[in-house]
Amino acid sequence: MRLTVNSRQHDLDVEDEMPLLWVLRDVLGIHGPKYGCGIGQCGACTVHLDGVAVRSCQIAAADAVGAAITTIEGLGTPEAPHPVQTAWIVEQVAQCGYCQSGQIMQAASLLAEVPNPTDAEIDDAMSGNLCRCATYPRIRAAIRRASQSEDS
Repeated sequence: MRLTVNSRQHDLDVEDEMPLLWVLRDVLGIHGPKYGCGIGQCGACTVHLDGVAVRSCQIAAADAVGAAITTIEGLGTPEAPHPVQTAWIVEQVAQCGYCQSGQIMQAASLLAEVPNPTDAEIDDAMSGNLCRCATYPRIRAAIRRASQSEDS
């Protein structure tokens, strides 16, 4: 099957039902999406599928054929970070960091859909992304900051 990940096409010989997360991490060596719970409840594996945040542990590889898959590695670069990535740094969101790629991908998807979200919209959109370090106030502040960026 052919998957497009971070704007690069990959021809892969994997089982149709293999979770996209496994393809990304174990086959392609892309380690931004994390394995958290394996049942789509924690958000650590969040990636974009055609710009929409999805839990890659719950998407079969075959269901991603023809879609643009974006991981944290494809969201921005060190030279040109995504506004959410910049806001995350300014607000010093990360503590342990394990959940942060999923949090950032969820936040970027939210801002693409709702450029100036209310706190309630932020809380609702981010409610499926768990942070054991409880950095939720800093996450909300970073999303607010990114929403005020000219580039978001």
